[in-house]
Amino acid sequence: MATETILMTPAAVQVLAAMLFGIGLTTAVIRRNIFVVLMGVELMLNAVNLSFIGFSRTLAGDASLLGQLVPLFTIAIAAAEACVGLAMVILLVRGKDTIDADAFSAMKE
Repeated sequence: MATETILMTPAAVQVLAAMLFGIGLTTAVIRRNIFVVLMGVELMLNAVNLSFIGFSRTLAGDASLLGQLVPLFTIAIAAAEACVGLAMVILLVRGKDTIDADAFSAMKE
C-alpha cells in the first residue's frame, strides 16, 4: 500500500491562516462572553503562528529556522497571556458575578 504525501502550497497555507485569523477576530469582536473573547484572541495568535511556519517552508537555511523559532516564542507568550488573562477574568467575575463583557465597559479606577 503506497502512502501519498499531500503538500499544501504556501498560498493555501496563507489562505487558511487568514481564514483562522478572521474567525478569531470575528469571535473576539462579536461575542460578549469574556472566555470566548480570550479564545478568539488565542485563535488569532495561532493563525499568525501558522503563517510564520507557512512562510518558513518557502525559505532556505537560517531564514527557515527563524520562521520556525518565532512561533515557539509566540506560544510561550500566549501561555503566559492565558494565565494572566484568566486570573484577571476570575477577579473581575468575582466582583460583578457575570462573564458578560458589557458589564465591564464602564469600569473606573
